[in-house]
Amino acid sequence: MPDHDTSGLFAKVLTVSDGVIHGTREDKSGAALIDLLTANGYEIAEQRVVADGVDNVAPALIEMAEDFNGLVVSTGGTGFGPRDLTPEATRTVLEREAPGIAEAMRLVNPLGRLSRAVAGTRGTALIVNAPGSPKGAVETVEAVIDVIPHAIRLMASAPTDH
Repeated sequence: MPDHDTSGLFAKVLTVSDGVIHGTREDKSGAALIDLLTANGYEIAEQRVVADGVDNVAPALIEMAEDFNGLVVSTGGTGFGPRDLTPEATRTVLEREAPGIAEAMRLVNPLGRLSRAVAGTRGTALIVNAPGSPKGAVETVEAVIDVIPHAIRLMASAPTDH
């Protein structure tokens, strides 16, 4: 049984969007994820926005994961658009992939079959990609939010229930 205690857990949210960077779009998915995470007991340690593309996303994920024990969730860039390169950027920074998390996130909605999102670890940070729509971002993170505290504690070598 996963450890559901969210006390002392931290999260960071990275919105990947050319439109938000250029001011033509509001960051609704980042805001929706922050609402979801805080409602589930997470303290938001950072929120950041970057433009699409490997050269923007990879350095941001590296910085956000550095010396961080918690969840780093990106939103955006997981689809089939030419600039949707968040999974490619994420793969370059992950030390270990967590395919079960990404698979569970895809199963919540038929459109999940179109997601190329990945999940995994870098140091003691768990990095997950979520879609760029507010509904999709919330649905996919909700699908795994019950196991995230356990994963984070395992990475920190903290005591767990198993």
